[in-house]
Amino acid sequence: MTGPLRSTSTRLALAVMGAFLLAFVLLGAGVYVAVSTLLLQDARELVRTDSAGLMQLQRDGGRAALVQELRDRLDAPDDPDAVYALIGADGRVEVGDVPALHAGRGVRWTTFELAGDAVPGDGTQSRRVLAQLQPLPNGETLLTGLRLQSQDRFLALMLRTALVALAVAATLGALAGWLTSRWVSHRLGHLDRTAARVGGGELGLRVPLDGSGDAFDRLGRRFNAMLDRIEELLGGVRHATDHIAHDLRTPLTRLRNRLEDLRHRSGATPAERAALDGAVQETDHLLTTFGALLRLARIEAQPPAGEGPELDLSALAADAAELYTPIGAERSVRLALSLEPALVRGDRDQLFQMLVNLLDNALKYAPEGSEVGLSLHVGEAAVLRVDDGGPGIPEADRERVFDRFQRLESHRGTPGSGLGLSLVRAIVHRHGGRIELIDRAPGLRVQVTLPLAGAPGRIAPAEPLE
Repeated sequence: MTGPLRSTSTRLALAVMGAFLLAFVLLGAGVYVAVSTLLLQDARELVRTDSAGLMQLQRDGGRAALVQELRDRLDAPDDPDAVYALIGADGRVEVGDVPALHAGRGVRWTTFELAGDAVPGDGTQSRRVLAQLQPLPNGETLLTGLRLQSQDRFLALMLRTALVALAVAATLGALAGWLTSRWVSHRLGHLDRTAARVGGGELGLRVPLDGSGDAFDRLGRRFNAMLDRIEELLGGVRHATDHIAHDLRTPLTRLRNRLEDLRHRSGATPAERAALDGAVQETDHLLTTFGALLRLARIEAQPPAGEGPELDLSALAADAAELYTPIGAERSVRLALSLEPALVRGDRDQLFQMLVNLLDNALKYAPEGSEVGLSLHVGEAAVLRVDDGGPGIPEADRERVFDRFQRLESHRGTPGSGLGLSLVRAIVHRHGGRIELIDRAPGLRVQVTLPLAGAPGRIAPAEPLE
């Protein structure tokens, strides 16, 4: 099954339409058979009554009276649909104009076609005749019949009406299926959009409930309970980490100051000074990590920045590039800029921190003599891209690297705390944007999409790969 038929909504719509049409066809067929049977029974009753009257005439007046009556009725018929004939013992038609029929023994019913004039609006030249064959004592057979053209016209009209009704039913079925699928999609859409935005970092979102208590409402309630539990667990971990960072920052600062005092005291040997230098560097690294943790906690606790001041993202990008151009030159890595003016709203310092972290990562992993691209283009949103020619990130790890302290095995030897991309994602989400990691083969592209200053709302999360 390919194309649109993969969609559950499409299949649901087709199922509803199919069930609707099947029920209509079964009902229509039942009505058609019932009406056809009823009309045939009425025709048989009329023929049976007429035949009984003629047989009584034959018994009372003999063959001559019967023949005269048949000729009178054929010459001046009271019922134009009535058919009469007298068939001899040898099978020849003695009275009437009907095809030769085999009489057989006993009373029996037969149906045959009788040529006749076309009826206006009815394109057929022949008519069905329902007839009863009644044997007479002298070996002849009395045929009493009834043209079924009225019944056939009624059934044909009924069939044409049924076909029109079937077309209407198909349209109504398709409409009912479409409305059903739209209703189901609408109910599931809340769940899908909430899951996508929660996956994008908006952990405070919940699925709206309508209080109906149906399956969708119960599913939304369970989903919200699950999100509450996840937010509670993540909040506990985050708070524990933040408290640890806050509580250890002061003693680490004291420790660093004491190590600095020891390093500057006279009488320390060169080996002791080297050891103290290493200890001070490790302490500085710990303080930097704890500082990043506290910054991350503050950013995540802040409200969305959509109402912040208007600023030019291209100017911030140019400043960040100017800051990192000398750092790249030390490793023969060139920064290539392609910046378009882009007005966004938000926190200038946080957006600058985002740019600095992205450029720092790109320059850190870019091979010597390569190029790091920084581009900013404007369409429906501001799209910032940072491209490098480094080892890249495997697809399976592209979501994991945004978590705190997550570092790939191949990157363990490089300096860093594993909080850079966590900070970047927190800043992007606070500004209503989206961040994606895209393989460049070789290298990695970090793409940040931010809403423009005049555009309300948030950028939709990226669609998951199938």
